[in-house]
Amino acid sequence: MEKRRVVVTGVGLVTPLGIGAEESWKGLIEGRSGIRKLTRFDASAFATQIAGEVEGFNPEDYIEPKEVKKMDRFIHLAIAASDMAVKDSGLKITDSNAESVGVTIGSGMGGLPAIEHYHSVLLEKGPRRITPFFIPMLIINLAGGHVSMKHGAKGPNSAVATACATGSHSIGDAFKIIQRGDADAMIAGGTESVITPLGIGGFNAMKALSTRNDEPEKASRPFDIGRNGFVMGEGAGIMVLESLEYARSRGARIYAEIVGYGMTADAYHMTSPAPDGEGAARCIAAALKDGGVAASEVDYINAHGTSTKYGDELESIAIKTVFKEHAYKLAVSSTKSMTGHLLGAAGGVEAVVCVLCMRDNIVPPTINLDNPDPQCDLDYVPHKARKMDVNCVMSNSFGFGGTNACLVFKRLKE
Repeated sequence: MEKRRVVVTGVGLVTPLGIGAEESWKGLIEGRSGIRKLTRFDASAFATQIAGEVEGFNPEDYIEPKEVKKMDRFIHLAIAASDMAVKDSGLKITDSNAESVGVTIGSGMGGLPAIEHYHSVLLEKGPRRITPFFIPMLIINLAGGHVSMKHGAKGPNSAVATACATGSHSIGDAFKIIQRGDADAMIAGGTESVITPLGIGGFNAMKALSTRNDEPEKASRPFDIGRNGFVMGEGAGIMVLESLEYARSRGARIYAEIVGYGMTADAYHMTSPAPDGEGAARCIAAALKDGGVAASEVDYINAHGTSTKYGDELESIAIKTVFKEHAYKLAVSSTKSMTGHLLGAAGGVEAVVCVLCMRDNIVPPTINLDNPDPQCDLDYVPHKARKMDVNCVMSNSFGFGGTNACLVFKRLKE
């Protein structure tokens, strides 16, 4: 059976840079940091006291007030970004097409805030005070579950949980579902909100987070010699994917075509990338092969680029391994320098960024790249966004457990 072509028709973002795709995109192109002193809890006893919090978000703008308290924040964010993406796409889900519209939305850590809160309730007030909504608040698939219920999407429904690669795997899986004919449209992406004492404390225990508390805006500095860990962020990134035929049948505006999806495992270590970025390199190559894309066609890579010592270095090596001399002609940037690391939402947010790059022919910068690491010697678009022709882009996501996902998008051509 001939594989169907798949396109992006709608996008939605909630990030530390703003609520809505255009607000977040504006912040990225301006090179603005969304990292601030942490306000969600008293972090004075923690090594890390900074984060990329979403400010001004009111879940009641998207959810009935009586329903809000039945969900944890990662679900609120997923619903908001999904509402934006569906509205942006112009897709109308009715009885006639509901079974051909699905949802794949994942999260890396799900309802950690609910777990922490109700553990305290249990200890202080006893088991009878635990809400009956506790389990639905925290399980990862309820983000997509609530989105499907709100929009009436009765097609394929699943939830990915692959740490920092979650959003990209979700979009890649949705792409394949449509490509093989199991759905005409999918709402796909990632969501995360774990800026909590255990979330920060757990990553601090691993020495994974930046401790540059005196300069929050400068703490996330991918590829810079002074980087000392990632900065946690929160948010959601969702896109609507459709078969090209279906999108055209309803006159949809098309952002881009998704053409390639690679996924591999390092099979090496719980948290450290494989030596020489071997697993990442195989994933990049797999995505190019899947899309029938030559390395020389790629104009821009949105790097995983978390601002960790080994991660940034090994991703750079992986890019050079696959792209060879073209690696030095590519624009590569890490938007995590501005948003922080949104964990399970990162891949969803960055996929949206990639298609907006093609829409506007501009790529966002890597801010805080003051002193490039000699081991990171590519063109990371330092400090300022760059106007350029953008016709083919790649988004990289590499997660704990050695789980890797890469997506390739191209400008739609006949």
